[in-house]
Amino acid sequence: MTKYWLGIVVASFFEVSWVVGLKHADSALEWIGTIISIIISFTVLIKASNHLPVGTVYAVFVGLGTVGTVILDIVLFDQEASVMKLGLIGILLLGVIGLKLVSGEAEA
Repeated sequence: MTKYWLGIVVASFFEVSWVVGLKHADSALEWIGTIISIIISFTVLIKASNHLPVGTVYAVFVGLGTVGTVILDIVLFDQEASVMKLGLIGILLLGVIGLKLVSGEAEA
């Protein structure tokens, strides 16, 4: 895995962080953490999209962020974990993995 694809995974982690922060931040420190997560997430996303196909980068970023957010909702915030929901998350992950596998790096 190139450093840019690893960067997308890191950016997705921070995306999950800021999405949760937008809903649950109650203090100034939590809001600062949310803002820092937004900055890191989009900075890494932009840098990766300079070296990888932008459509695929964005799809992988949003897909991983969606999966992470749904899983975090289930684990930390007691959301329902139905078989259908988990199955669809699995399909989404397969799509993300498939996009990564069929995408080559853009020429520098």
